[in-house]
Amino acid sequence: QVQLVESGGGLVQPGGSLRLSCAASGSIFSIDAMGWYRQAPGNERELVAAVTSGAHRNYADSVKGRFTISRDNAENTVYLQMNSLKPEDTAVYYCNLRVDIPGAGLYEYWGQGTQVTVSS
Repeated sequence: QVQLVESGGGLVQPGGSLRLSCAASGSIFSIDAMGWYRQAPGNERELVAAVTSGAHRNYADSVKGRFTISRDNAENTVYLQMNSLKPEDTAVYYCNLRVDIPGAGLYEYWGQGTQVTVSS
């Protein structure tokens, strides 16, 4: 069983910063990628940022230059540093873990979500 524990969400004013953390624990096979998605009311869940096992980073165009994803491989933890936050960044942010299970292929796990609200 794999668990993802997220932390770091909250209320922040426009232009402010937040740092999200997600720690993975349990029976984790080979990690293919870890990342963050978000979902605002009425919208579909979208990729925010992800980092692969090869350290390749991928960002949504809307957050490039403002958000930075990083990963602690020893602790199976992924971070999302969010700077210059805008009201349109308001959403529930979900941690995503993609693993490569021998004989079964890729499988994804999701965190419970953490609310980020950007408002004055």
